[in-house]
Amino acid sequence: MGRCFKPRLQAGMDACPNRSEASIGMKVLPMLGFPKRSKNKSEAPKPSLEAIFDQYEQGKPSHQNAIDALPGWSCAFPPAFKLKAGKLPLYADDRINWALQTFGSIAGKKVLEVGPLEGMHTYMLHRQRPARIDAIEANRLCFLRCLLTRQILDINTASFLLGDIQAWLADHEEVYDFALASGVLYHMADPGEFLKRLASRTNAVFIWTHFFLDEAMPKDDVRRRPFSGKIETRMIEGVPLRYYERSYQLANSNASFCGGMKDRHFWMHRDDILALLEKLGYSDIVIRDQDLDHPGGPSFSLLARKAPAAS
Repeated sequence: MGRCFKPRLQAGMDACPNRSEASIGMKVLPMLGFPKRSKNKSEAPKPSLEAIFDQYEQGKPSHQNAIDALPGWSCAFPPAFKLKAGKLPLYADDRINWALQTFGSIAGKKVLEVGPLEGMHTYMLHRQRPARIDAIEANRLCFLRCLLTRQILDINTASFLLGDIQAWLADHEEVYDFALASGVLYHMADPGEFLKRLASRTNAVFIWTHFFLDEAMPKDDVRRRPFSGKIETRMIEGVPLRYYERSYQLANSNASFCGGMKDRHFWMHRDDILALLEKLGYSDIVIRDQDLDHPGGPSFSLLARKAPAAS
């Protein structure tokens, strides 16, 4: 989101940095049909006659018009495109460069991306000429931004799909050569189960995530505020996992929010993440960029690989 990091949270607030005024976000969302669904159709808000005409763009056709039509951009576009969106240069994220250099070529390989945000990491993957990228995004506004990024940057190797990655991993039988899961694990309601399902679908995975570590966050650390203090223990593949309960503290009311699907989510302990990955068959785990002082909470990058199957 210098390394840049995917900004899925900040201390005490998990919304991505907002490019636009909140009022713009509130204006655009109803026109896109994104208010909370109501079973009673009579309760659905009815736009005024003036608001109906607001959905038309009367300026000269451009990519910038499309960018401006969607609220809450976090990412910038490559400078050569001369477009204004967010500020984060995730199209040149050195974490992803490191992952690709360490893994090796993905040319001609099948890639899974979990939580593409706005498609800038997808752009980096695409430039390495994979056979295909399946990018799964659950946030509807992020998904639309991804589609727009695909159009502007011509990311023709990627298919962006809207929905829950847990359901995709449970039902999709294909095994990928490489997976990218940057900024998603710590938003999960069941992160251990996610890793278990992911391990059944990919031979190698890059993860950037926050984690819990008592010695890195003393009791008076402001980064502890979103945590409830409740710790649950879950068993996945015989490995006991500590789940630290956390809330977004109303950050999800912002148009730029790009966190998880539920307010109640859990961070895993650092050691438990590594123990579970090893149990799931990832015998080669390389850690990079461990940052105990990250403003959002302790974090690290890792690349986990399974041993090649015996021929």
